[in-house]
Amino acid sequence: MSMKRTNVYADPEDLAIIKEAAKRRGISEAEIIREGIHLAAMANRVWDEPLFSRTFTGPGRTLAKDEVRDAVADAVRSEAAPGGTG
Repeated sequence: MSMKRTNVYADPEDLAIIKEAAKRRGISEAEIIREGIHLAAMANRVWDEPLFSRTFTGPGRTLAKDEVRDAVADAVRSEAAPGGTG
């Protein structure tokens, strides 16, 4: 993987924690910082498609946990059935 160098300012206490973690894990401090940058990038990414693109017909009220599970299971079963949309 190609990398690009950059400079950042960091809190000395955070750097001390990273130094300890790198030693404990047997990896470089830079690797931990790269992991953190990747997590921050993914947390702030704008996706092209919504996470959930399907809608389900419901009763017009907030469903209980088991009702949601059953509705999703029914939809998956109907898509997997012969002639389903999936």
